[in-house]
Amino acid sequence: MGWLVAGDGYEVALVEGRVAARATAGRAAGRQLKSLPKALKGHAEVERLRRLAEWLERHAAACVAQVDTWMVSSLPVPTAVVARVWPDEAWQSALRDLVVVGDDPDEVGFLRGVTESGELRVVDLDGETVRLSPRTVTLPHPVLLPDLEELREFAAELGIVQRVEQIHRGTWHKPAYLDEKAREVTEFAGGRFWRSALAARATSLGYRVSGSRATCRVRDGERTVEAAVWIGEPWDYEVRTGGLSWLDPEGRRLRPVDVGPVAWSEGMRMAAALYAGREIDEVTGE
Repeated sequence: MGWLVAGDGYEVALVEGRVAARATAGRAAGRQLKSLPKALKGHAEVERLRRLAEWLERHAAACVAQVDTWMVSSLPVPTAVVARVWPDEAWQSALRDLVVVGDDPDEVGFLRGVTESGELRVVDLDGETVRLSPRTVTLPHPVLLPDLEELREFAAELGIVQRVEQIHRGTWHKPAYLDEKAREVTEFAGGRFWRSALAARATSLGYRVSGSRATCRVRDGERTVEAAVWIGEPWDYEVRTGGLSWLDPEGRRLRPVDVGPVAWSEGMRMAAALYAGREIDEVTGE
């Protein structure tokens, strides 16, 4: 977007998401000013740009949230959809440098661009830029990536920074042997909190607080699973975190042994993140 006339002697524009002004006359003509002059505060063009900036910020957040949903769920996304949204800077920022997989499981690499014909430009683990044209493309959850450590090392070499947390996302692999009778995981139970602080922490981390539980919903394979951590009743004062459990779409509790790899990892990630904010006794260190 170019500079717009705003009152006598000034122009305004969006610069890095904020309204900026520059003078059109005098010794400062053509130079961007450090702050908006008082004469422009409340000007119609300034207000219009502010509303546009707010919308762009919401749009960028919505793009990141949608791409994060695709990644966490490892949902196949039509390649045509990726090609369609790529010209939008907000979508491009959210998608760029994510690890993608094409039709062939061996077609793995970092998404760097989309051609005008709709092909994906991907840098593979050999450092080669290849073009893929699968019908759908998957943005895998990192727990499903067998070459995760190699991808992390290669990303560091390339200086890759992902807008959507994927390869550096905390992951937990389900143990090979679990008690088949267990109904919950207690590894992160017992963290001491003020209940209000724990609920606020869960919300700030992006989790849903419903009654006595903090939850996150994950699509794991063909079904949707809800991971839940008990955080105390809303009227409680001081609480300790409870166990982590998983529920099917009908609200029935699943045995941990029956939980898939993505739901396991995301549930443990939530439980660990909540537990990390617990109060520590200065004497006992617990």
